[in-house]
Amino acid sequence: MLTQQQINYLNSNTNPEISLAENFIENAIGYYGMPLGVAAHFLIDEKYYPIPMAVEETSIIAAASKTAKWIQQHGYIETKTLSNSLIGQIQIAKVKDFSKLEKVIAKDKALLINLANEQVAQGLVNRGGGVIDLELRKLDRPDGLTMAVIHVLVDVCDAMGANIVDQICEYLKTPIEARTGETITMCILSNLSDTKLTQAKVVLENIDTELAEKIHEASIFAEIDPYRATTHNKGILNGIDPVLVATGNDWRAVEAGIHAYSARDGQYRAINTWRYDGQRLVGKLTAPICVGIVGGVTLLHPIAKISLSMLNVSSAAELARVIAAVGLVQNLGAIRALTTFKFMTGHMKLHLTNLCLSAGANKHEIPLLQKRLQEILTNEKRISLTHANRELNQIRATQTAEIVKLKG
Repeated sequence: MLTQQQINYLNSNTNPEISLAENFIENAIGYYGMPLGVAAHFLIDEKYYPIPMAVEETSIIAAASKTAKWIQQHGYIETKTLSNSLIGQIQIAKVKDFSKLEKVIAKDKALLINLANEQVAQGLVNRGGGVIDLELRKLDRPDGLTMAVIHVLVDVCDAMGANIVDQICEYLKTPIEARTGETITMCILSNLSDTKLTQAKVVLENIDTELAEKIHEASIFAEIDPYRATTHNKGILNGIDPVLVATGNDWRAVEAGIHAYSARDGQYRAINTWRYDGQRLVGKLTAPICVGIVGGVTLLHPIAKISLSMLNVSSAAELARVIAAVGLVQNLGAIRALTTFKFMTGHMKLHLTNLCLSAGANKHEIPLLQKRLQEILTNEKRISLTHANRELNQIRATQTAEIVKLKG
């Protein structure tokens, strides 16, 4: 629920003070505005969510809303958190004695975890999180030597967690070096947190059999062909990214993690599946979605705070589940349009206003031009700026002729 102050801020059409931007980035000179909209009809885990989406691409919000409404009529959306730990990496570039390292980490694991929680992560521990495990990995280098990487698994609660995970890894550098005699080269968060997975599921019944089978086949296409999978996943991110941007979360980190996760078996694949068994169409999406509802931009940017208020989520895990559901719904809408050959027609209908503006139409000319372009789209199944320019010139010529006639 938004406060009156937040509603007034949205209606004011003003950017935050430039001083706020200077706290976010270096050499700030202003703001780059992004349209903020709301997708409707999202009933997720039996709770309604208005979905804030900051995005510039035509048809995304309309498609999400339309598809979510269709799902309500034929099925449901449910989500769950599969795992909840971020990964920090401690690299030892050239291991002197991997066997000794392995033994020391195994023997002192509990001690190292306790040290990190007491000295760095006490705030997380107080909220039910903190460092929960250490895992040692052995990597073969191209020069024949051995690299070791210690994974530090951290439950960051409701924060995105990058900063605290980096601090934990940096802290562990000294005690690990002292106990092992090895030299640590780098400490850094991994954006491939396959230990922090969220799943969304859509179940549909009583839908057209031919459509369901086409969606099933479209899914298999994206699962086995990386060329299709890339565009397929981009469609999922059409839903995910706008919510990340609206809530002030790091969309680049989430995208990197999703793309890496989709290629975890050596081939880039779709991060979701759709299956039809003759009665039900079931879609599942599983992905690492690392987000926060406290700290950073989510705490400071007024639009991020408004978006989180609108969503009314109580935890970062809930936000991640909502985002996963939006991505899956967006994907369903795209595949449904593609398999019924309505994708470009529907997209271009919503793109007509952009074409009118690009052609230079004013507010009085736009309705007339939209009507003409809609007729062309219906007849020719395509539309372009050339059409818009031509039709606008004809509208203006007709109007000029009418004015001359009236004066004469």
